[in-house]
Amino acid sequence: MKIGLYMATQWREAADLEPELANLIEQVRAARASGFSSLMVGQHFLCKPLQMFQATPLLARLAAEAEGMMLGPGLLLLPLLNPVVVAEEAATMDWLTGGNFVLGLGLGYRPEEFDSIGVPFKERVPRMIEGIEVIRKLWHDDPVEHHGRFHKLSGVRASLKPKRPGGPPLWLAGDVEVAVKRAARLGEAWFPSPLVSRNAVARLAALFRETRAAAGLPPATEFPIIRECHVGTFEEVREPLFFKYEAYASWGGASGFVPADRIRQDFDKFAADRFIIGSEDEVAAQIRLYGESTGTDHILLRVQWPGLGQKTALRTIERLGNVIAQVL
Repeated sequence: MKIGLYMATQWREAADLEPELANLIEQVRAARASGFSSLMVGQHFLCKPLQMFQATPLLARLAAEAEGMMLGPGLLLLPLLNPVVVAEEAATMDWLTGGNFVLGLGLGYRPEEFDSIGVPFKERVPRMIEGIEVIRKLWHDDPVEHHGRFHKLSGVRASLKPKRPGGPPLWLAGDVEVAVKRAARLGEAWFPSPLVSRNAVARLAALFRETRAAAGLPPATEFPIIRECHVGTFEEVREPLFFKYEAYASWGGASGFVPADRIRQDFDKFAADRFIIGSEDEVAAQIRLYGESTGTDHILLRVQWPGLGQKTALRTIERLGNVIAQVL
């Protein structure tokens, strides 16, 4: 079992981001010293009521503190981005991390992000599929020929190929069956969000494996998931967690992706089905249960949310060092 740090890169509107950036650097150093295997950050645009750093430049800064750890965005919203830029930036990051980069990709679900960038929301699936094709061609082919619905490349070469032969693995997100099937066919791993309950992770993971087998593809070599985690009591982190998930609900409730009613009406039950919270021994037991019941072998833990102090987050990271010693 690998344990990673899924970094909190969102802050309330009044937060001073200069010390918050220093806090992130301190957290990476603590995670590396505590035995964490990986480090990932997310991406959104237009995040009111939150502030948020963008993933790729932030990862480039944090890579200097994370030597030996796997790094990557978890995830980039590919339909909103030019795949040529994504391919070349990912190849650059693969060199900066010594071949330890992974590229997490997702569709996005907030219409305001698509409207503001000028991408029709209804095009997000075909843009995602074609974007992955373009990325892989730029990593593999020389020269590149691609004549698609959204992108045309003829006789061009990428500025650089990734350090890792074949390029970084693609981890594809999505929390519904059609997205899981797409991840099985197009990616190296399915990457569920913390919104998916443990039972649903197990069910959808089985669908992922079945879809790959039916397509004649080899079994995936890694199964990463994201979970919220605190070593301590739920009451210590209830308010910042609720603030975070209330923001999710305000962003995506209308899309159906975020269960807004469940978050607002029964947050304790929602949390119990998805979050890993308790003493060191209890957290270790919950991580083992995830491994046994879902097949995951790589859990990325988010230990801070808007409004939770640095000391509390660092304490959980350090205590998770003891948990890692138990579950490895």
